[in-house]
Amino acid sequence: MKLNARHLILDLLLASDHHQVSVREAITACGIFAISENSVRVALVRLSADGLVQAAGRGHYRLGPQALDLAGDVATWRSAEQRLRPWHGDWMTVFTANLGRTNRTALKRRERALTMLGFRELEQGLHVRPNNLESGPEAVLKRLHTLGLEPEARLCLSQQWSDEAALTSLWDTTRLNADYRYWQQSLETWMQHAQELDAETAARESFLLGGQAIRHVVFDPLLPDSFIDSQARLAFVASVRTFDKVGHQIWQTLYASIR
Repeated sequence: MKLNARHLILDLLLASDHHQVSVREAITACGIFAISENSVRVALVRLSADGLVQAAGRGHYRLGPQALDLAGDVATWRSAEQRLRPWHGDWMTVFTANLGRTNRTALKRRERALTMLGFRELEQGLHVRPNNLESGPEAVLKRLHTLGLEPEARLCLSQQWSDEAALTSLWDTTRLNADYRYWQQSLETWMQHAQELDAETAARESFLLGGQAIRHVVFDPLLPDSFIDSQARLAFVASVRTFDKVGHQIWQTLYASIR
């Protein structure tokens, strides 16, 4: 799988416990994916110019101010289930029809923020999700703003809809349940055979597989139990946590070999 140096470096930083990586570690990691040292150095310069990374001492980089908010939210995936509360049939609704759609960068940030918090668009400019997040509407709106939703957007709670079936059909729950089982089994199977792999293959595969699995957790809509198989979701997230620890150990061993 061919990866872009820019995206791979950002993923390495997001996966790092302290969101920091040395140039040597970045070169080694990217080399596993057939990315040249020159490409790594060019990517670091450009990421630095964009404010996505910044120097952290001689030969080290950490996430820059433009990436810290997203990194902070992504890092909460390990405790995502703790944000849930019982659902009583009410809905959170975000109204964005008053916002422009010509600024593609702003539109992309808006859509990413809403998607990360499980909102789906019922009609253009009208996004909904079940009100089952423990943090409540004010905290949810704050997170949306942090992730890129414009402050002019409005959030309200609604109790009844004339066609609730249209709302519940916004999420492909059959696909969600299938994904929970597929990824949980894939991770467990890989971990059973990880010791048979050489160091670089194990690092490469754990990075790719773990990254995809974590993305599924980050973008999981956290729907109420009545929507999905909550036990399958719990088992999936538990496997991702275990896999993440295994992956960190593999990469720490790899980095230790070049120091």
